[in-house]
Order: sequence, then structure tokens, then C-alpha cells
Amino acid sequence: MRINAFADVCLRALMLLSASPEGELLTTQAIADGVGTPYNHVSKAVLKLRSLGLVEAVRGRSGGVRLSARGRTTTVGWLLRELDEREDLVECESTEGRSCPLNNNCGLRGALRRAREAFYRELDGIVVSSLPHQSQMEPVFVMLHTRRPELPR
Repeated sequence: MRINAFADVCLRALMLLSASPEGELLTTQAIADGVGTPYNHVSKAVLKLRSLGLVEAVRGRSGGVRLSARGRTTTVGWLLRELDEREDLVECESTEGRSCPLNNNCGLRGALRRAREAFYRELDGIVVSSLPHQSQMEPVFVMLHTRRPELPR
């Protein structure tokens, strides 16, 4: 199973925010620098995370983004389900509107849906904020010139 690039950026942003000292605000630019992703991609991800209630945004000169209480407890599986907009994993119709000749009573679509749900179910037990660790995040916080929280090694 492969997640899309947008979900990857959302997960990275949440990991970075969860590794930040509680309550500290990070700008969208700092998040983009920290996760190595262009600003415009991170900006869209932050908007989506905000709409899901996972981050709080503070406007103004000293504003930024921080993880919300809900964001601290969200699981990888739940987040990926929310971000996955694909109805099916296989294209049963071409862009020209032609259907697959094997479409009638096809077992592949159902099997792939069940496999996708099993993938998400496996990730339901992993809380995003439990993923970052000190050796992984320390270089990022040094680069961002911000305080480094104590994280598990």
C-alpha cells in the first residue's frame, strides 16, 4: 500500500509539530523547512489539518501553528482514512468513459478495498505524536534554531 504525497506531507507536519515543545508556534515556512517540502504544499496540508481539528493556527506577526489536543491523540490510520479521497484503488473506467470488460462481478475491487482497510486498521494503533524521537528530530530543531524538547531516544 502506498500513501499519496499529500498524506505524506500531512504526516510529516504533524510529526514535527508533535515534537515541538507543547504550545510553541511554528510558522508554515518553518514546518516546510523542517520537513523538506515546498511551502505551498505544506500550506495546503496545514489548512487541511486545521479543518480536521488537528492543529490550531494563530494569526498575526508572531503567529504560527501548533498541535491541538486532538492532534496529540490522532492515529495514523484515522488520518490516512480522512485524507484518502480515492473511491477505488483500481481504475475500472478509462478517462474516455469506457468500462473494463471484466468489471461485471469483479472480485478485485472488493479485495483491494478490504486490503486498504486492513492497512489502515494496522495503523489505527499508532498515535502520530508517539513517532518522533530525539535522534530524528534534534537536527531539524537545530536547523530551525528553536528549542528542542526532550523526546524518547
